Amino acid sequence: MAGVKITWLGHSAFLFEAEKKLLIDPFISGNPLAPCTPEELDPDIIAVTHGHRDHLGDTIEIGKRTECRIISIHEVANYIKSKGVFAEGMNKGGTVHVDDIKLTMTEALHSSSIDASGFSFDGGCPAGFVIQINGHSIYHAGDTAVFGDMQLIGELYEPEIALLPIGDHFTMGIKEAVKAVELIRPKLVIPMHYNTFDVIRQDPLEFKQAVESKTGTKVVIMQPGESIGL
Repeated sequence: MAGVKITWLGHSAFLFEAEKKLLIDPFISGNPLAPCTPEELDPDIIAVTHGHRDHLGDTIEIGKRTECRIISIHEVANYIKSKGVFAEGMNKGGTVHVDDIKLTMTEALHSSSIDASGFSFDGGCPAGFVIQINGHSIYHAGDTAVFGDMQLIGELYEPEIALLPIGDHFTMGIKEAVKAVELIRPKLVIPMHYNTFDVIRQDPLEFKQAVESKTGTKVVIMQPGESIGL
């Protein structure tokens, strides 16, 4: 099984590096925890979970510069295309193949207005992604509350890694994220979408202790800019 390098760029932004580079939710400009600038990123693919500024982020600017492939839900793709950058729309339950990478769009319970558009574009619905890359299955939940069908995501796609928000206020907090781990049953979970701003401040050690006391899942707490390998 070939390797995958996973780098956390703060908030919900992750870079996956194999034969191709996949970037998710590139909120770099305006992110006080970002370990790099948008100009330092040269992905082959960008996936966007929803239209909020802290997830759509620098997608358009990076897309213009690199001419990478951009994938999002249909309505967000329409907004990106209105800015002169090609994006490929898809929807929940569907899978897009980019060379040897498969992106399956999943449910997420949140909202998805495109604030950068002045709310003149419909942001559609928020989503998550299951990424199948180099024989590994990784679930990026996007911004979401816990929901019962996370168990189906676990059964259908058997993600070995789950990237879950724990920040509360706008997404699930620690208690709910622990339940999400119980439903998905990954081997490893990485918390995200916390401590970027005071309103989503959480202690990831509390999450780690709760998960590892209740499940067989290991929690890896990453620092922005840190990488792990599979």
